[in-house]
Amino acid sequence: MTGLPGPRNSITDVSGVLVGHHHVLDEHVTLGRGAATGTTVVRAPGGATAAVDVRGGGPGTRETDLLDPSNTVRQVNAVLLTGGSAYGLAAADGVMRWLEERREGITMDREDPSRVVPIVPGAVIFDLPVGDWGIRPTAEFGYRAADAAGERFERGTVGAGVGARAGSIKGGIGTASVRFDDGPAAGVTVGALVVANSVGSVFDPRTGLPWGVGTDGPDYHGLRPATPDQLTRANALPVKSTLLNTTLGVVATDATLAPTACRRLATTAHDGLARAIRPVHSPLDGDTMFVLATGAIPPTPNPSLPQAFPPDLPLIDILCTAAAVCVERAIVDAILAARPIAEIPSYTELFGPF
Repeated sequence: MTGLPGPRNSITDVSGVLVGHHHVLDEHVTLGRGAATGTTVVRAPGGATAAVDVRGGGPGTRETDLLDPSNTVRQVNAVLLTGGSAYGLAAADGVMRWLEERREGITMDREDPSRVVPIVPGAVIFDLPVGDWGIRPTAEFGYRAADAAGERFERGTVGAGVGARAGSIKGGIGTASVRFDDGPAAGVTVGALVVANSVGSVFDPRTGLPWGVGTDGPDYHGLRPATPDQLTRANALPVKSTLLNTTLGVVATDATLAPTACRRLATTAHDGLARAIRPVHSPLDGDTMFVLATGAIPPTPNPSLPQAFPPDLPLIDILCTAAAVCVERAIVDAILAARPIAEIPSYTELFGPF
């Protein structure tokens, strides 16, 4: 795959995409005590064509049926990623309130533009055992995360990633992007944002390297194999014992895509999960990938294709490859950026400095 990371190597390199976080995190949080949860919102001002692919056996979602390409509504205004398990879905109400106040959504009355219905699909991770079980995101979390959304945002132990655990180590928020300068995807950017919270392992027990460096190699991420002492310590960590987990992600592009093409990108985005997490899509996960297409880059006709094929087929093929790579890189970014909390060690604590 050709193409280089965007200027921020972030999902917000995609024009028309913003990210915001809100969380609570006590300095001395433990498993069972204190606050450690949060919400992340990916906003698409003006709306974006969207799709979703849910692969895990234990998902917690909202408005995902709406994103079936055969259904009527074709655009969303934001995507919610949140902690709190099913309780955390309440944060979507706050995102809707923020959008309604700014008249963003489907206009339902041409004579009164304030009558809108914002479309906010969402999904949750299971982080309740980290900190106090009763402290979870509310509508206020969603409102504040939406209000904080911008082109620059923190990664690691922030937002929906505060209480995340990736196998035996600390998970979190990660991001990556690819921008194309030539070929069918010239001028197009693809980006991904991931909340890494898997039951599966994210590093190779033989080398200590993240599984997600397989495509690019460890040098790309500035990593090297672990020492024997580091491996002994890391492999002695207890297996994650919670029954519910889930890795969530949003892939975005500024290409103009139909809902069916967005769905294809969501499907291949899961390839990135499979490269970086082992095992993935288990009965104990609710792995969910959303896709947003902002349509800032107009389509380029391709008259050489057979009429039975979509005219943007070469573009879709390239974007599918990029989606998987960005997700894979974003998972590595998440675990490298995470910091330890509640006695959950981080990757850099175990294997650094690099």
